[in-house]
Amino acid sequence: MSLKLFDLTGRRALVSGSSQGIGLALARGLGAAGATVVLNGRDPGKLAKAATILGAEGIQAEVASFDVTHSAAVNAGVRTVEAGGPIDILVNNAGVNLRGMLETITDETWHTQIATNLHSAFYCARAVAPAMIARGRGKIINTCSVMSMLGRATTGPYTATKGAIGMLTKAMCADWAKFGLQCNGIAPGYFSTELTAPLRADPVFNDWLCKRAPAGRWGELPELAGAAIFLASDASAYVNGHLLYVDGGLTSVV
Repeated sequence: MSLKLFDLTGRRALVSGSSQGIGLALARGLGAAGATVVLNGRDPGKLAKAATILGAEGIQAEVASFDVTHSAAVNAGVRTVEAGGPIDILVNNAGVNLRGMLETITDETWHTQIATNLHSAFYCARAVAPAMIARGRGKIINTCSVMSMLGRATTGPYTATKGAIGMLTKAMCADWAKFGLQCNGIAPGYFSTELTAPLRADPVFNDWLCKRAPAGRWGELPELAGAAIFLASDASAYVNGHLLYVDGGLTSVV
């Protein structure tokens, strides 16, 4: 009986920014639990490749290529996805981290990160919420970060957006919990991905991270699956407005 709480069979999950990295890992986890996953990104070729990989693993995967930083594109894209069936789960994962000291950040760099990391989550959630409210149930999972709580040099715009995503998650809970929606966040620490390869290759940073995190190592992408399945499933029916840190203990120690 308890395992049925985590079963996502028959549910559809739209995952933004899911052609690689954390987004693909979250989609893989939801798919392995039985959900049909709809991969989203701006590159149709990368999406098709990712869908093929998941399909070979026995996961039902669809693709929906639209730009989540543009409101009209999101509205049209969500309507297209909904034409194939309801969106039971939304994972707002699209994000970018363009590093630099704050005094060197250009307007373009600032606005790009705000649009990609923050606007996209609002646009997608606003687009899927009406149908979820009408059905009286729905799951929205926002990819937050340890940077939702902590700051670090050269990550100012990213930190600002991830802090905002954490509070947007709570705002979604405040507005939509009474309609049967659970809106929560996953806050990863430092994981081995394509985007963190330069940091892992830097011996100074790698040594700092492995000493700083109580787990003593980088996270591996499959280790995010359990958190995603939990927050997307009936097992988290009374969990709302919560940020689940998956960080090897990084935010628990000084």
